[in-house]
Amino acid sequence: MQEKYSPAEVEQSAQAHWRATDAYKAVEHAKDQNGKERPKFYACSMLPYPSGKLHMGHVRNYTINDVMYRYLRMNGYNVLMPMGWDAFGMPAENAAMQNNVPPAQWTYSNIEYMKKQMQSMGLAIDWSRELTACKPEYYKWNQWMFLKMLEKGIIYKKTGTVNWDPIDQTVLANEQVIDGRGWRSGALIEKREIPMYYARITDYAEELLDYVDNKLPGWPERVRTMQSNWIGKSTGVRFAFKHDIQDEQGNLINDGKLWVFTTRADTIKGVTFCAVAPEHALATHAAKNNAELTDFIAECKQGGVAEADMATMEKKGMPTGLHVTHPLTGKLIPVWVGNYVLITYGDGAVMGVPAHDERDFAFAKKYVLPIEQVIDVEGQMFSTETWHDWYADKENGRCINSGKYDGLNYQQAVDAVATDLAEMGLGEKKVTYRLRDWGISRQRYWGTPIPMINCAQCGSVPVPEKDLPVVLPEDCVPDGSGNPLNKHKAFLKCDCPKCGKPARRETDTMDTFVDSSWYFMRYTCPQGTPGSTDKMVDERTDYWMPMDQYIGGIEHAVLHLLYARFWTKFMRDFGLIKFDEPFTNLLTQGMVLNETYYREDASGKKTWFNPADVELSLDDKGRPVAAKLKTDDAPVEIGGTEKMSKSKNNGIDPQAQIDQYGADTARLFTMFASPPEQTLEWSGAGVEGANRFLRRVWSFAYSQAARVANAGALDISALTDAHKTLRREVHKILQQADADFKRIQYNTVVSACMKMLNTLEGAKLDDSAVSNAVASEGLSIFLRMLNPVAPHITHVLWQELGYAKSFGDILDTPWPQVDAAALEQSEIELMVQVNGKLRGSIKVAKDADKATIEAAALANDNVKKFVEGTPKKIIVVPGKLVNIVA
Repeated sequence: MQEKYSPAEVEQSAQAHWRATDAYKAVEHAKDQNGKERPKFYACSMLPYPSGKLHMGHVRNYTINDVMYRYLRMNGYNVLMPMGWDAFGMPAENAAMQNNVPPAQWTYSNIEYMKKQMQSMGLAIDWSRELTACKPEYYKWNQWMFLKMLEKGIIYKKTGTVNWDPIDQTVLANEQVIDGRGWRSGALIEKREIPMYYARITDYAEELLDYVDNKLPGWPERVRTMQSNWIGKSTGVRFAFKHDIQDEQGNLINDGKLWVFTTRADTIKGVTFCAVAPEHALATHAAKNNAELTDFIAECKQGGVAEADMATMEKKGMPTGLHVTHPLTGKLIPVWVGNYVLITYGDGAVMGVPAHDERDFAFAKKYVLPIEQVIDVEGQMFSTETWHDWYADKENGRCINSGKYDGLNYQQAVDAVATDLAEMGLGEKKVTYRLRDWGISRQRYWGTPIPMINCAQCGSVPVPEKDLPVVLPEDCVPDGSGNPLNKHKAFLKCDCPKCGKPARRETDTMDTFVDSSWYFMRYTCPQGTPGSTDKMVDERTDYWMPMDQYIGGIEHAVLHLLYARFWTKFMRDFGLIKFDEPFTNLLTQGMVLNETYYREDASGKKTWFNPADVELSLDDKGRPVAAKLKTDDAPVEIGGTEKMSKSKNNGIDPQAQIDQYGADTARLFTMFASPPEQTLEWSGAGVEGANRFLRRVWSFAYSQAARVANAGALDISALTDAHKTLRREVHKILQQADADFKRIQYNTVVSACMKMLNTLEGAKLDDSAVSNAVASEGLSIFLRMLNPVAPHITHVLWQELGYAKSFGDILDTPWPQVDAAALEQSEIELMVQVNGKLRGSIKVAKDADKATIEAAALANDNVKKFVEGTPKKIIVVPGKLVNIVA
């Protein structure tokens, strides 16, 4: 055994051993040495996008997973930890345009590099299950499922609104629209209606909501709330304003009814206007002879279609000159076009009640529309000058100025209004959802081809199942002028499966959320592995799923998880799987933060500098007070601590950390610096501290080599008080660490390891056989406890010290069990307080009676200083303290 710790040599040796033994290959129904089947545990991190390099967020995420894997494996579980690549998507197209290379080339190169980085971290990944979303053997099943959903009516085609760049002549994703302009061209973006494919996720809205509210106890409350809010169940009333507006053929537009939905039917008597979406039939009709309105509608069609953008933009409107009739009052209500009303939400129209809706209030004030109070809260004074939150209070409000509804509370009024509207045939109670059907069409190249063929005679025709996969050509280089598939003749040209005539292949590709909606199931039964069949999933999926622990960032808490849950439920209904939900437990790890530094030019543009390139000046308390760039000695601004990102140039290269300190140091620091679910602030000093600790571990193990080599069986009857004290402390720390492993608090696990090393280093043991046995036991427990966090150094030390000869690889050595007898004490320590203040401590026999404890407390020299004569009262809290009232 060498004296000095060499991380590179240690990690190369450990990883070579794991490769040679195929240590992390998982098999179904694995058995232990006694022939008993091990319980399964499937722990999975969200698959990464192959952007080129791992970042510290990846390191933290995968280390959390790896620590869990190793702990559970040592506890007898059959554990699976797979990995793959979310390889389709827009970033690859952007990189291709910048570098003039096909996205495929960029993607595969990045995967190769990132895989090597993962392997250098020593992760317990079963690489035989690796999948890459951009390979035909994977996305074939996206296409197959698309066709099955199409057959069942879950997939359908309709017109959808997209962002259209008129210069680049292409559809843009919401994130490519910046301040209403195209990210490349700078052109004002237009909203366009084009045919798109949708998945009926709304058919599952109630079940998705019910499960997230009642059947996912292993999920963080925050995430469940986010999912519930996104689904957004609302119970209200859908009703119609009648009208006699006719189209050019003399037909009533929309059968003479303007439908709206409201959750505040109690305010119906306060309606003073209606607003319709720019694309609504009434808006189109009104604009035919109104040039000003035509221009306004054209303006509304510019800008992004993201819901977040719609919520924050300035609310604008214009009157149409049209009126509809209030169903209960008979009043004529003016119809406006509003830029904030979405044609895709509900019926594309809303009722305006300015007195009791903050958005409507602002709109009415802007355009001088009537504001009529119909809800009152006792003790409050209503004014049309300023909005107050109580105006929208439905819990304490009562109807006023509402005729027969006056005095009714919210629920009473809603019920009464709904009943009256139903009797008139103009409305009914209805449950609606904020959730909208999932538009899965993307007008981009680098994605799963939608398996449809467009025929002039037959329309949209599904690709026959036997012709799957529809293979995406990998030689295209996007140039920003639209989807390159539209110019790829070999891809486009095909014959119609129905009529046999020349046709054109669909060039839209699928949303990349499709790829990530079921990949975790494909891990369980990858193509080409023993037992695999030409199926999307097989019986091995039923063994591993549902997943026991899913790990990933909070940024995926809504859409990815929601789509994965929906996809799972359809697969269940289609008979492919037998479970309802994909993820039993969810952990959302915190972000990794680092300091930021920048300079700002006269135009306000900021240039960000990496912390490694900055030199700090500190005050006498070690706090940064100034910073300068190392290359030019000129000052830079201290920007504060923010999430590591490319935009702020404050990332830390994990590979550089591994090269300098070793993977175990990076793993130890990321686990120790913060609880997994909280943010982690990067600290160079913390990394160095983690490395020093591992060097101490090696040095201590080296110093104990002879003891371990000479250690025999532990003879409990021969233990001295010193041995018992050492074993008691070791097993007490083990007990706490074991509990922390179970509750995924790995920062305190590392603290326990540090405490145990201190305990072992500080032990005063002689050279006797029993001392050697006690020391060997303590070191073996310590190495196993540290192994999940720092697997390389503990693997090598386990071998070098000879433990492997007796127990086998540390990876499969049983987790150490707490010896209850070792925790027993003949003597206990009690704190002594005088008038509530701590004044000393005493040691007494474990079974000492109250009189003995009182006498010992009063005899304590320090306590005597604060007690004169006979105390008024002595309170003994068994096992904890003595409180003397002097």
